[in-house]
Amino acid sequence: MAYEFPKAKEPIPSAGKDDLIVIAGAGGFIAGNLAAYFSKKGFKRIRAIDKKPIYEWYQTVPGVENLCLDLSIEENCRRAVQGATEVYNLAADMGGMGFIETHRVDCLRSILINTHMVDAAWRAGAKRYFYSSSACAYNTDLQKDPHVRALKESDAYPAMSERGYGWEKLLSEMFCQEYWAERGMATFIARFHNVYGPFGTWMGGREKAPAAIARKVQEAIEGKTGTIDIWGDGTQTRSFMYIDDCVQGIDKITHCDELVATPINLGSSELIEINHLVSLAEEIGGVKLKRTYDPTAPKGVAGRNSDNTFIKQVLKWEPSTPFKVGLEKTYRWIETQRAARAAGKRVVD
Repeated sequence: MAYEFPKAKEPIPSAGKDDLIVIAGAGGFIAGNLAAYFSKKGFKRIRAIDKKPIYEWYQTVPGVENLCLDLSIEENCRRAVQGATEVYNLAADMGGMGFIETHRVDCLRSILINTHMVDAAWRAGAKRYFYSSSACAYNTDLQKDPHVRALKESDAYPAMSERGYGWEKLLSEMFCQEYWAERGMATFIARFHNVYGPFGTWMGGREKAPAAIARKVQEAIEGKTGTIDIWGDGTQTRSFMYIDDCVQGIDKITHCDELVATPINLGSSELIEINHLVSLAEEIGGVKLKRTYDPTAPKGVAGRNSDNTFIKQVLKWEPSTPFKVGLEKTYRWIETQRAARAAGKRVVD
């Protein structure tokens, strides 16, 4: 986008270890891990919020204030951010392609969350506000080839985002930018590229491809079917970012004054074909399966990768966990969840 938002003229205050950090969407995968990350860093006042009952959260962190609030309601957002120095908004109704392509209205309605949250944070006097955007905001015309060139930040315009989820993200980015330009609250925006890892969704339709494939391989081994069903033709390509890289990147982006009101890619630049993902999961599971393909299943764009030129330039850092390493950790974690469920224990999927 041609318009350049003003940079910070003075250092922007950050939360100290005794200041309040608010994390929205903390019952989910990424925000739950973010709460654990900040707790391990020694932050003593963390307020975690999600609309799901707390017993359904993927993880809860000792010492964290957990609230069950629907943040699409303005009044709840004002309650959530009261007294906050920093706000991290990762709350949204979303999931993998199985959800995004079939629940576009639900995805669009998430715009209510950020609309109310950014305004409530500004009214509460928050110093830094982080918004979790998505690579789905990028122009889909640039993602029709599995051998797609990596997407750089300027590729969001001219706009042609993915229907539903992508357009909600792009418009919410604008809200954040204008709250900085017009009202002076420092906002930070990261476009996530397919985050995966332990403590995430692994079944039910909202899971991302790494978790879905890992689970399907395990089901094939257990059921001795010898086959695995793949959505699409298997030639789709993506970059996948391991969760530890993601939460570290959120921290770095939110505390870099040069990135105020500036969308930035947060993703791995390692491009993976879905067929190769299946091969890696088979290798981890010690099995070789017959593959069937479902061209009618949700499959998203043909290809998408993260151009990390900008993040390396500004932060001198980029997500670096090799996909095979992260996939094995995810695969083993899903094994523990399936074993616990088989033993009659309650697990969050």
